[in-house]
Amino acid sequence: MEIIKGTVLLLIVLACFTLFSYKAPRGMKAMGALASAAIATFLVEAFQRYVGGDLLNFAFLGEVGDAAGSMGGVAAASLVALAMGVSPVYALMMGASSAGLGLLPGFIAGYLMSFVVKKIETKVPDGLDLIVTIILAAPLVRLLGVWADPIVDATLLNIGGIITQSTDANPIIMGIILGGVITVVATAPLSSMALTAMLGLTGVPMAIGALAVFGSSFMNYVFFHRMKFGDRKTTISVAIEPLSQVDIISANPIPVYVTNFLGGASAGIIIALSGLINNATGTATPIAGFAVMYGFNDPVKVTLIALLCAGVGALWGYIGSLMFKNFKIRRVHELNIADEKIDEAKKEKKVVALT
Repeated sequence: MEIIKGTVLLLIVLACFTLFSYKAPRGMKAMGALASAAIATFLVEAFQRYVGGDLLNFAFLGEVGDAAGSMGGVAAASLVALAMGVSPVYALMMGASSAGLGLLPGFIAGYLMSFVVKKIETKVPDGLDLIVTIILAAPLVRLLGVWADPIVDATLLNIGGIITQSTDANPIIMGIILGGVITVVATAPLSSMALTAMLGLTGVPMAIGALAVFGSSFMNYVFFHRMKFGDRKTTISVAIEPLSQVDIISANPIPVYVTNFLGGASAGIIIALSGLINNATGTATPIAGFAVMYGFNDPVKVTLIALLCAGVGALWGYIGSLMFKNFKIRRVHELNIADEKIDEAKKEKKVVALT
C-alpha cells in the first residue's frame, strides 16, 4: 500500500511540474533554470564532497562540496530570476536573500518575485528602482521561501521518505518504478537531478536513480543512432546529457519515453537487488552519479553493476529502435525548418506593422 501511495504522489508531482513547464509563463525556461541550479550546487557537491573529500580524502575538496551544496536556494532563486528576464544585479540580490533555503523554496520564491521585480524595473524611475527593490523585493523573496519550505517538506520530502521505506519492503517493484520514472524524467524538462534532490532520496533509491540514468546514456546513444533523429553530434549530446536535446525529445515523446522507461526499469531491478547505496542526494546524472557510487560501495561491485546497466541500456536502445522503426518521428532538420518558418512569419508581421 505504501508503494502505491508513494508512486501515485510522485506521478501527481511530475504531472504538476509538466503542466507548469508547458503552461506557466516562461515555465520551460524556469524549469531549465531549476535544473541548472541543481547542477551548479548538487553536482559540485557530489564530485567534490563525496568523491574528492570522502573517496580521495582531500579535506579541502570536501569543504568545496559542502559550500556548493548549501547554496541550493541561492542558485535556484538567482538562475530562475535571470531566466525570467530580471537584471543580473537584482537576480543575485534575490538569490542572496534566499541563503540557507532549499532548492525548491528558492525556486518558488525566485519565480514568483521575478514578476514583481520586472514590474519595479519597468514602472519605477531609474535609480529609485534600486531602493524599492532592496526595501520591497529582498525581504519578500525570503518570506516566500520561508513559507514554501514547510510545504516542500510536507509533500516532496514525505514522498521521498515513503519511497525510501518502501524499497526495503519490495525492492523489485520500487526498482521498476524508480528506475523507469527517473530515467524518463532525465529526458524531460524537469531534470532527474532536480527531482531526486527535491525528494531528498538517499540509500538504495538514490543508487537506482544514479546508475539507471548512467545506463540510459548507452541506451539513448544506440536508440538515437539507429532511429537517426539527428547527426552524430546530436547522438553524442543526448548520451552525455539528455536535457541538451530536449527539443527533439519533446517532438518525439512516445518512442523516447517508452524506451527509456523500459530500459530504466530493467536497470532499476538490477540495482535494487545489488544492495548498492548512494547517500549523495540529487546525483541522478550519468557521469557524476556513476563516480559518486564509488564513495559508498565496494568499487568492484559498482563497476560490475554499472557494466550490467550499460549493457541492459544498450540492449533496450536496440529493442526500442525495432519497436518504433515504423513510428512517425520528427528529426532535427525538420525542427530547424519549422523554426525558420516561425522566424520568417514573425519578420513578416514586423514589416506589416511598420508599414
